[in-house]
Amino acid sequence: MKADVLKWASRANPLTVKALSLVPSYRTYRETYALLQQSQWWSREELMAYQIRTLSRLLNHAYENVPYYRRVFQERNLVPGDIQTLDDLTLLPFLTKEIVQANLPDLKARNYPESAFEYVRTSGSTGIPMGFYYEKGTSRAHEWAFMKTQWDRVGYRFTDRCVVLRGHVVDAASSGVYWKRALFGRWLIMSSHHMTEETIPAYIDRIRKFRPRFIHAYPSTAVILARYMLEHEIEPFPTVKAVLCGSENLYPWQRNLLTETFGCRVFSWYGNSEQTVLAGECEESSRYHIFPEYGIVELIGRDGRPVEGPGAMGEVVATNLTNFVCPLIRYRTMDVAVASENRCSCGRAYPLLEKVEGRLQEFIVTRSGHLISVTPINYESGAFENIRQFQMYQEEVGELIMKVVRKPTYTEEDTRQLTKELQWQLGDEVNVHVHFVDEIPRTMGGKFRYLIQKLPISIGDL
Repeated sequence: MKADVLKWASRANPLTVKALSLVPSYRTYRETYALLQQSQWWSREELMAYQIRTLSRLLNHAYENVPYYRRVFQERNLVPGDIQTLDDLTLLPFLTKEIVQANLPDLKARNYPESAFEYVRTSGSTGIPMGFYYEKGTSRAHEWAFMKTQWDRVGYRFTDRCVVLRGHVVDAASSGVYWKRALFGRWLIMSSHHMTEETIPAYIDRIRKFRPRFIHAYPSTAVILARYMLEHEIEPFPTVKAVLCGSENLYPWQRNLLTETFGCRVFSWYGNSEQTVLAGECEESSRYHIFPEYGIVELIGRDGRPVEGPGAMGEVVATNLTNFVCPLIRYRTMDVAVASENRCSCGRAYPLLEKVEGRLQEFIVTRSGHLISVTPINYESGAFENIRQFQMYQEEVGELIMKVVRKPTYTEEDTRQLTKELQWQLGDEVNVHVHFVDEIPRTMGGKFRYLIQKLPISIGDL
């Protein structure tokens, strides 16, 4: 079991190969996983008590050992003991990506040796790439304990066969090698960068022969496979029990497409590289269950104050409770989510998010300055039938460029229908322009971005 856990985690992310080979990593994983098996069934009062105890320990540590936070406390004439409840966190300022960039050396805890720091850099999908630190041999082990706990909800076991369709490049395209086996042959890691109309049939054939129980994928990558299968009337993979989607926002039209094509549950979760927030669906609901053991989550509105009431939309502000080498306290994620006051029938008392709208940079700006989320746009209409790929681009207020990769069957009528459909969905304050391109580039991480937003956007614009 120990070897399985370590190899599973390290194969899933090459950066963990060295860190998770350490004995403390497995111990951290095992202890965190054991905690979660119990705490996921705690009452709200028990979960809040756990958060307050852990937050108190984090704040005392930050005050004593992290120069940036010592300075913050002193500037406000505060000491950690002044923060007795979760609401008292508002006594501390927000932490932004720009502040982290400018103060990273002072965010490192002085009571850890240099060997404990693993430098990590975000991809910059929000428009602001940022470097920070994990605790080597610990942070990733914590993460996998939480991820395994989420995947338990759809029956995932370490012994299951799993196809991985994420940002991997298995080999150069010229080699013709598009996949490789890992984790004692249980994982089939497939190159998302080499999925084309010519190669996808080979992917489908290999997946069918592999007989996976799960597909672990970026939503955008799974969509490429699903659209091809739907268009060519290819039967679902009979052994697949669920599609595990993460690292990108899962749009409703994507969920519908994947569910229809693969004929199984699509399971999604929300998190970030900074490891400040993690939330996932459960066995019975598509609402996101926030892990209170992972971090403290606030939703703030345009005035910087907590949003109130069910259905309220706000920016996610999160405080990590597991990373003590580089604490991120009241960190503004630039993600937008919708709160829920419901209780889930699964029995967990976790706080819920009704939905995650995505990054602030995934909103379209109208001529009057209002923001429109791309999430509810219906990409299942007939206007998209003869489009192979598309991407929206905005660099001027009220003007949206739709980049389109056409299928051979595409006609001028499709352009008129596409423009009309988007204009109807976006309203009169956005002009739509269709531009034809040969391909839509992926990010360096292998993702597709459905909107490239070049305009500066803040939560105050919502």
